[in-house]
Amino acid sequence: MTDTAGKALGPGRGASATGEGLRRRRRRRWAKGTALGLAVLVVAAAGTGWALYAKLSNNITADDAAARELERYERERPTELVRGAQNILLIGSDTRAGSGNGEYGRDLGSERSDTTILLHLAADRRSATAVSLPRDLMVDIPGCRQADGSRSQPVFAMFNHAFQVGGSACTIRTVEKLTDIRIDHHVVVDFRGFKEMVDAVDGVQVCLKEPVDDKAAKLKLPAGKVELDGEQALGYVRARKSLGDGSDTERMERQQRFLAALVNKTQSNDVLLNPVKLYPVLDAATSALTTDPELASLRGMYQLVRGLRDIPTEQVQFLTVPRESYVYDANRDQLVEPEAEKLFARLRADQPVAVARNTPQEAAETGGGTDGVVGSSPSKGDASPAPTFRGNTAAERTCG
Repeated sequence: MTDTAGKALGPGRGASATGEGLRRRRRRRWAKGTALGLAVLVVAAAGTGWALYAKLSNNITADDAAARELERYERERPTELVRGAQNILLIGSDTRAGSGNGEYGRDLGSERSDTTILLHLAADRRSATAVSLPRDLMVDIPGCRQADGSRSQPVFAMFNHAFQVGGSACTIRTVEKLTDIRIDHHVVVDFRGFKEMVDAVDGVQVCLKEPVDDKAAKLKLPAGKVELDGEQALGYVRARKSLGDGSDTERMERQQRFLAALVNKTQSNDVLLNPVKLYPVLDAATSALTTDPELASLRGMYQLVRGLRDIPTEQVQFLTVPRESYVYDANRDQLVEPEAEKLFARLRADQPVAVARNTPQEAAETGGGTDGVVGSSPSKGDASPAPTFRGNTAAERTCG
């Protein structure tokens, strides 16, 4: 073999050059193919990410009807006093409609708020206070738009009657009338959503002093430490006769302790830092929610919760509004005044409150208040001491 000048090439020289050229071309083709493959993967990942985002966002149901109703009564609603502070009304619906809810009884064509919690987020996002409102509390319920389009008459009745009459909008207006606190957002969750949320975090641990066998709540549990799945958790927070003293107050306190344990479980690194576990939690949570339109998207929810990640669990507080038996019916509740108004006033002004697990009797023996207020403690930057209410924090472990 010769080159273009007719000189002989050394042995194997042409073959070697040709082989090297082929290898170079192959490397270039491989690099282009790899780049293309990576590009496809990136696009696919972005597409998957968008698909997941869209799915989670679309899971949330916007409560447009409530928004229109509240806008109608805007002039009579309380004004916001502290910029940045947020008040969210969390409503647990006892509806039997929808997938997975029928097993809890017949759907009678109406639903009530089985559980209602007023969640106050401090403007500096250094604390969160969740106040349970008894469903049997006697309150003034305004005239509300009903499902058939008619208007109900104002009535003095049990608090959970508001949701039955006019849904979330009527409940919000009732709470605002009761507390003079502006409700910025609301979230409604049903039985199925609650169960799925608990199952998504692989259960929540509670401690039982005695075994439980409650056929009405479909709950049979041994004494001691128990890991509750979604179905068991629902029975646990709804049971009345088989747990505690059978009162709604005790049931609310049990719900608060369970929610504290759920917060702890959700905030654990095992959930928040593990995408495999986090997605089912997000999917379950968003599927369970009906919210005001502003919250009815992942972006809206993110804007709300992004500042909550750094709240210490000891500053996530749960308490029940000061209440006592209604003077005309021992099976109903009424507010204890002026303690209840002290609580509402501090929440309106975004001032701190404290909680303690002391019972009213223990507080009375030590010189504290009664009926839900168990004393006071100094409040930094506030001339008056922060009243201490009966309750617990997310830092307290249900099993000690």
